[in-house]
Amino acid sequence: MNKTEVRVRFAPSPTGHLHIGGLRTAIFNWLFARHNNGAFLVRIEDTDKERSKPEYEHSILESLSWMGITTDEPITIQSARDAEHKKLIEKLIDEGKAYKCYCSLEDLVARLGYQEHQKYDGFCKTHTPDDPSKPYVVRFLVPRDKPTISFDDLIRGTVTFDIDQFDDFIIARSGLTEEANAKTVGAPTYNFVVVVDDEHMNITHIIRGEDHISNTPKQIMLYHALGYQLPTFAHIPLILGPAGNRLSKRDAATSVLQYKQGGYLPGAFFNYLVRLGWAHGDQEVFTRDELIKLFTLEAVGKKGSIFDEQKLDWINGLYIRESSASQLLEYIEKNIAGDFKKQLTDWSDETIKQLIDLYKERAKRVTDIIDGLKQLYSAPTTYDQPAVQKWVTPQTVANLNELMTKLDQSDFKREEVASIIKSYCKEHDLKLPALLQPIRLALTGTTTSPGVFDILTVLGKAESVKRIKAFNTFLLE
Repeated sequence: MNKTEVRVRFAPSPTGHLHIGGLRTAIFNWLFARHNNGAFLVRIEDTDKERSKPEYEHSILESLSWMGITTDEPITIQSARDAEHKKLIEKLIDEGKAYKCYCSLEDLVARLGYQEHQKYDGFCKTHTPDDPSKPYVVRFLVPRDKPTISFDDLIRGTVTFDIDQFDDFIIARSGLTEEANAKTVGAPTYNFVVVVDDEHMNITHIIRGEDHISNTPKQIMLYHALGYQLPTFAHIPLILGPAGNRLSKRDAATSVLQYKQGGYLPGAFFNYLVRLGWAHGDQEVFTRDELIKLFTLEAVGKKGSIFDEQKLDWINGLYIRESSASQLLEYIEKNIAGDFKKQLTDWSDETIKQLIDLYKERAKRVTDIIDGLKQLYSAPTTYDQPAVQKWVTPQTVANLNELMTKLDQSDFKREEVASIIKSYCKEHDLKLPALLQPIRLALTGTTTSPGVFDILTVLGKAESVKRIKAFNTFLLE
């Protein structure tokens, strides 16, 4: 078949949650397809029945949906094609391109002093088994007419392997049916089924992590043996931890959905992962349309990129500030805290949005906004003791009492509140923070919050005065 349309696939295994490396692979495939007006497909590789779980599959698809990544055709479920996989293995056996291997582990140890990762000696290629009813695996007969096998990688250039480093590798595990103990071809292995399924799905480009690069020559041999047209390969460098080692559970969350729950916006997370390995000059922030227009594999680096949570927070903060209060409130309720407004029942939607606009200016994560509003909602019952010691003086109670009288007589508009407080400081020769920080402590219990003038006016006169009185009572105790 002449494959002209670009067709790529993301093929996760539901043996665990989708992690950030896997998500970046999905993003690179999706962008490559969109840039080339091609098709992006999803295949669930669930042939590992013991480890594959429905909850992992659901988690993977939810993660892709969160990123706005959808398949252009129905999802392929790999296990549904098991009969076709086994049929093609039988075909390779019939053509002399694969053979049944009856060697047990005990046989290998006795004959070779066999150890893990030791190459198979090809014994069953030329020997008939003593007992043909024994379980067997199927091994692919590696062609040895050429000393090397090479392929052109769109990121790495020409990659070459010596053929001698490959033994006749297994393409089907041993199988035993219950009916009359009949021996059959067992479960096909990863390297075999991905080749068959990529051909079935007409995949033109395989874009995946560099940890798969050692599988590529085996798969190329299988493409040739099955008479398939070779796709084009591209292997993305891995995401590394802060120390330059492979990313571990200590360096990043094990599930993409943890970032969703942790307060990251999908646009920011998408943007950050694209920039882990791909660049367009010095530009850091891109719209989705810009990424589709600009993305090429030629701009993907050859070295691993270090995962930097601080930079992710920085980019996320930019996206938060560019989002409206309505957008952030909708996102919170849909993705993080569905009962968010119920926890703030005394506040109107308008008040909540006003406060979101205030708190988003310093937020690195959406959860910072949630925590800030929930903290502000209830009058503080405790106060940051180091801050109290730093900002409270013998005159603080008197200052706050006198200021409350002035504020209580005002219309409590922001400009008026600001003018009263500034004038009071000028009259009493006080620096503004000397009064604002005690007020902030009274309102929030801490000295970290949006502007005091804004907090006062959003909370309103009655609530603000009530909290300042409670703080003064605390100071007098």
